[in-house]
Amino acid sequence: MTEVKILYEDKDIIVVVKPAGMASQEERSVDVDMVSWLKTYLVRQKKVKGMPYIGVIHRLDKPVGGVMVYAKTQQAAAKLSEQVRNNKMTKEYLAVLTGNLPKKEGRLEDMLLSNGKTNRTEVVDAKTSGAKKAVLEYKVKRTKFEEGQQYSLVNVHLITGRRHQIRVQMAHAGAGLWGDTRYNPVFTDKKGWFDLALFAWHLEFDHPVTKKHLAFKVPAGSQITAHFKAGECK
Repeated sequence: MTEVKILYEDKDIIVVVKPAGMASQEERSVDVDMVSWLKTYLVRQKKVKGMPYIGVIHRLDKPVGGVMVYAKTQQAAAKLSEQVRNNKMTKEYLAVLTGNLPKKEGRLEDMLLSNGKTNRTEVVDAKTSGAKKAVLEYKVKRTKFEEGQQYSLVNVHLITGRRHQIRVQMAHAGAGLWGDTRYNPVFTDKKGWFDLALFAWHLEFDHPVTKKHLAFKVPAGSQITAHFKAGECK
């Protein structure tokens, strides 16, 4: 099995570090996704009888690694999903950007429209049918210049959870993610594979049953440390 680090587990939830390149939900592919991995893990550990239940609470794009929580019961899934809807779940990311953000610290609010057929999300006018509000806060931690290009290490606090939200909003603000061949103009014309420089390092929520507040923080993944030293990411 693909190696997945488990940070916490009880009868209601399981918290993991999703590897970059693994889908966070079930998909029609020969590749292993997180849901199938977790079900196989539970069966092998003989922790359940029959087919295990795994509830997807939030998502990370396939190229993105980081902390995620999954529910092991429908009750836990409902309670955790309610926290997501009410913005009670804290999610923070580290990102490496190209270009210049308008401020060193700020808040981005846009209306986004996703197209499932093209798997793209766009910033649109507020009156556009089907558009949803997207909000995030950011803080620039480090900057550097290489070969005439500015690179910024940025902490992102995700307020809402829209498809490709960080990638789209940052590109719209003039500072796309390093390695993003879909939205960053610096990379859209480049050929080859690039590791998307985005990592979910911090997750906080209330336990769906015990109500205990849980917080998980993990070191930045290789997608980030390939550009900034580990010590700079703290």
